[in-house]
Amino acid sequence: MNWHLISKHIEQATGNAFKIISAQALSGGDINAAYHLKSADQSYFIKLNSSDLITMFEAEFVGLQEIAYTDTIAVPHPIVYGKTDHQAFLVLEYIEFSRASKVSDKLLGQQLALLHQKCQGYYGWSRNNTIGITLQINTPQQNWQSFWRDNRLVFQLNLAVKNGYDGRLQTLGEQLCNDMAALFAGHAVQASLLHGDLWAGNAAVDKQGQPVIFDPACYYGDREADIAMTELFGGFSDDFYASYQQVWPLDEGYKTRKNLYNLYHILNHLNMFGGGYLKQAENIMAQLIAEIR
Repeated sequence: MNWHLISKHIEQATGNAFKIISAQALSGGDINAAYHLKSADQSYFIKLNSSDLITMFEAEFVGLQEIAYTDTIAVPHPIVYGKTDHQAFLVLEYIEFSRASKVSDKLLGQQLALLHQKCQGYYGWSRNNTIGITLQINTPQQNWQSFWRDNRLVFQLNLAVKNGYDGRLQTLGEQLCNDMAALFAGHAVQASLLHGDLWAGNAAVDKQGQPVIFDPACYYGDREADIAMTELFGGFSDDFYASYQQVWPLDEGYKTRKNLYNLYHILNHLNMFGGGYLKQAENIMAQLIAEIR
């Protein structure tokens, strides 16, 4: 690791001297290497990956800034990103986490609802980013249904063909994309600022009991897409959902639409990790098509 060069970038970004006394490897990340970098009086969280993935870190940096600007929910403060000869790096504020509680779960629901109330005049974002390691297309559109169909479902289905998943998956996918408008009857979609990858592993609580969210894949879209993903891999607490609903109740039909939104992530897992997700994706699509009929 070229810690000396990374230290120089930190110094330039903060205006403070930074002399490393330890660089501790951290576990838990599937995509990036992670380190806790410390000096005598400062501490940072560092992500590392290959230098060709610098745009992934740039998008994460800007996404954290965009959430932070809303002053609704805490994120790690982004310090600087860049690359050495062989590695891209992202430097963030280091936050020491604590255990969640009923109070912090309620705060998370309330604060997420406030974040979702920050809206734009279009669906998408100013740049593309990544969902996991997969490119996420955020080309702005005025129509939410076509945005979700083209930039989310069709994009993943086309990747699936390249990865050898055709047949029933593609037949169901085409039918769903053609008919999914029926799922939006009575649902007016506001272009909310979304975290974009909000599963339980991307939310925590700091030592002061305040919720923190991180590893965003930001864009503006239907807030139900964020809430749906909170239910996909383990789910959040009942206190979280109740407090969100108190601030901004979800529309009728969410329980069906959440499967449409989570299909995107299941397809992405199929493309990243393989055929173990194939039947799940096909079953979700068949269920949605049955709901439409």
